[in-house]
Amino acid sequence: MTQRKIEITSPTFVDANQLPPQYDLNLLFPSAQPLALEIGCGVGDFMLQRATQQPQTNFIAIDIYNKGCYKTCNRIDDSTLTNVRVMRMEARYLLSQFGCADMLDAIYINCPDPWPKKRHRSRRLVNDTFLTQILYYLKPQGDLYFITDVENYAQQVAELLAVAPGFINQLPTEYTHHLDGYPLSKYMRRFLVQGLPIFFQHYRRRDDFRLEQSMLPATQMGFRNRHTLESR
Repeated sequence: MTQRKIEITSPTFVDANQLPPQYDLNLLFPSAQPLALEIGCGVGDFMLQRATQQPQTNFIAIDIYNKGCYKTCNRIDDSTLTNVRVMRMEARYLLSQFGCADMLDAIYINCPDPWPKKRHRSRRLVNDTFLTQILYYLKPQGDLYFITDVENYAQQVAELLAVAPGFINQLPTEYTHHLDGYPLSKYMRRFLVQGLPIFFQHYRRRDDFRLEQSMLPATQMGFRNRHTLESR
């Protein structure tokens, strides 16, 4: 059954469909600052904490679900934060429409859909094509954080990053179960209370890595972008 779409009137929410292609996303904020992207903001737990920790960074928080965007906006609006904007948009589409080289200081991917059935794993967001795209949009020394509660997803991403030429692991191991200072969402805390592990990965783009725009792989249309967002 299709869920009722909630109208979002929050000043924090941006209808990306109303923006022209290649729009400078920093123009959405009161002042130009380093820009970071959270992919899959859920109900806004992580974003509220991270934006509070880093007031000198502008954050774009995206999710494909209307209800999650609505709840995230409510959390931000109830705070005094002015450095967050929320969009209902799929990550690959956002980057293809508004991305430019070296635009992001950090990308956060928190507990994305793991598509646990083996036959569905090709639908996972993080694959070699997406990691190549990220390298283009991240600044030199820009940070990539990938967090999941699914071990085989963590292992898959670790294997991909190990051979990606532009990333350097910032941890002594492939992943860790605790990352100092990293905000925990309600979803993460629920797993930890149950004694279940969370897998944290932190990589950084190499200073000397360069990827020309002509070498960018074709943007893949996400499964949920094809099958969910028609109801915008």
